[in-house]
Amino acid sequence: MTSSASNGPDFEQMWSALLPIGRSAASGGYFRQPWHGAEVELRAWFVEEADRRGLEVEHDAFGNMVAWWRPDGAAGPAVLTGSHLDSVLDGGAFDGPLGVVSALAAYDRLVESGVRPDRPLAIGVFAEEEGSRFGRACLGSRLAVGAASWEDARSLTDADGVRLGDVVEGGAPSSWLAGVGAYVELHVEQGRGLVDLDAAVGAASGIWPHGRWRFDFTGRADHAGAARMEDRADPMLSYAMTALAANKQARLAGQRATFGRVEVAPNGTNVVPSRVSAWLDARADSPSGMADLVAEIERQAAARAERDGTSLSVTAESVTGAVSFDPVLRGRVDGLLGGAVPVLPSIAGHDAGVLQEAGIPTAMLFVRNPTGVSHAPAESAGTDDCLAGVEALATALTGLLTGPGE
Repeated sequence: MTSSASNGPDFEQMWSALLPIGRSAASGGYFRQPWHGAEVELRAWFVEEADRRGLEVEHDAFGNMVAWWRPDGAAGPAVLTGSHLDSVLDGGAFDGPLGVVSALAAYDRLVESGVRPDRPLAIGVFAEEEGSRFGRACLGSRLAVGAASWEDARSLTDADGVRLGDVVEGGAPSSWLAGVGAYVELHVEQGRGLVDLDAAVGAASGIWPHGRWRFDFTGRADHAGAARMEDRADPMLSYAMTALAANKQARLAGQRATFGRVEVAPNGTNVVPSRVSAWLDARADSPSGMADLVAEIERQAAARAERDGTSLSVTAESVTGAVSFDPVLRGRVDGLLGGAVPVLPSIAGHDAGVLQEAGIPTAMLFVRNPTGVSHAPAESAGTDDCLAGVEALATALTGLLTGPGE
């Protein structure tokens, strides 16, 4: 294959085109929420790039997109690559879009190198991966494979009360995935593993179990001045002590626990709140570790609520078990890359995990993130490392498209 430098201009041109879209002038972070202005613009960009390459774009009922390369003679199960274009609120530039741009650049490499695939190639863009609008991570891929029910999901609402069912058509699981035999997702690393290993590119062994739980603390609204401290039933105190307990328990267990979203009612400066709803994101190195962590946080929250005269209800909104990526596919990708890339676990969730759990053999590649920061403006990746990622992805795709089938 040609050197990675030959692909540099195309990759850099595409990346430069995306950088301004949805970027906050104040923070430098990105607001690319699904089916809003910036993300809609990115969708149009993807369709334009696919059309420019002569790829056939398919849209499913859940907002997912896929661009097909089906040259003459290519038959059988397709190889899928890609990622997502949406972001968390005030997120980084690379989480998601790097995988989409790299997939298009890798396709260009294949064409330039004269690769004649035996199987179709699909470049996918999954919708609402971050859950930043409708509160469910990997929602597009979950609906596509049937891991989430459209009957349940259609009633999800965003912060403005807009229903998911009013945004996308919905329906049965996506038929296009039935023709996919393998998925390879490239993603910026969300951590410093590759920095510590001094490697530009790595591969994922699997994904830690993770989930989101809503803690609803209910108390009694009152006047911030007139109500004596000892007479209050303040749910904010119950929540505050729970957030501290979550931090302590996660540190003690070597796991992860984060309260990153809070809603307060009536949300007045001079009012003791009547309700505090807070969302716990918990992750652990094993299902039992995650279950123990959440159970201990809930136990301490309930004990604190009893002391405060408040009540607590806990709702599991989404829970994903541990994912181990297909060992056969992972071995093939490792062999195609000469066994030269380190393997490390992902503590973040991905559409790749959803597809693997749905029975589609899946592998992941990571590109080094010098800051180790993700889901924030400081998320980064150097151009040379990004091009190394394109090179690795193109090499893997070439072998999967032209070698023995799965």
